[in-house]
Amino acid sequence: MSSTTPHVEAEAYRGELLGYCYRYFGCYAEAADAVQETMARAWQHADGFDGRSSLRTWLYRIATNVCLDMKKAPQRRSLPTDLSSPGQVPDDPRSLTTRADTTWIGPISDDYLADPANTVERRDSVRLAFIAVLQLLPPRQRALLILRDVLDWSAQECAELLDISVASVNSALARARRTIAARDQNPVPDPDQDHDQQLLAAYVAAFAAYDVDRLVGLLTEDASFSMPPYELWLRSSAAIEQWWRGPGQICRNSRLITTGANRQPAVAVYHDVGDGRWEPFALHVLDTGRGRIVGITHFMGPTAFAEFGLPPEVIEINDPAQRSVRGVGVV
Repeated sequence: MSSTTPHVEAEAYRGELLGYCYRYFGCYAEAADAVQETMARAWQHADGFDGRSSLRTWLYRIATNVCLDMKKAPQRRSLPTDLSSPGQVPDDPRSLTTRADTTWIGPISDDYLADPANTVERRDSVRLAFIAVLQLLPPRQRALLILRDVLDWSAQECAELLDISVASVNSALARARRTIAARDQNPVPDPDQDHDQQLLAAYVAAFAAYDVDRLVGLLTEDASFSMPPYELWLRSSAAIEQWWRGPGQICRNSRLITTGANRQPAVAVYHDVGDGRWEPFALHVLDTGRGRIVGITHFMGPTAFAEFGLPPEVIEINDPAQRSVRGVGVV
């Protein structure tokens, strides 16, 4: 195989490698860096690809080594619901405590997830709650569980990739599965994606009108509400309603763009900054189940907007009834 062929053919695997690395890190930026380093190493060592394994397996070996090399810090990424008990709506939202960005799981756009999503199990493997539980696993167990249970690699393939025995693979995988089973207690999403989109449409319509009664009607009684990088999170539709009728009033007159994150319905919310302009405020990712919204994670600030390729601003032009976002329709 020529030195240029692996590099050219490797690009076809960039999307699925990004999904693999994202599940490992729980952060789009780190996953993108890992994939870029994987491609660089593949290019540098193209002459060493001897064809004894498939190009895909060779690339995953490189990507796994890159992930293990990069994961030197002991801190794992989390969601607010993993770090504390639910809190109460504060009298002054300016008192809310934040943590560094490196504390938190980040979302990933559905557009970047090239792996098939034609089964509930595959969609479930990238939802935010599952990504957070993956971070509990030691690095090698995490890689093994993703390869084995998400990407359907055989134990033999995993053993060859990590240069360990099949018995070691099975032992590590059993420990990883026990950890996942003990901690992943979140509701399984509804299998009907059309229903998810109906819930998203109802949420967007209610939020655009800032109709709190309609918003609360979409929630389960035990719904959760979090806002990384803030530590505070809320549990119950009553607490969320209190937030929406209090500090949440800042979201009146927002503009919204629907999107998808982690195979979950999502919406980008822009806040009014005057002069017919709206700027990025938060990306809302919805957890659904039992026919309603069981959780809302708000990723605050413009970072996710840039990663998702969303517009940096919304501009209202000409007829106020017609809104334009550089060619993208908004609510």
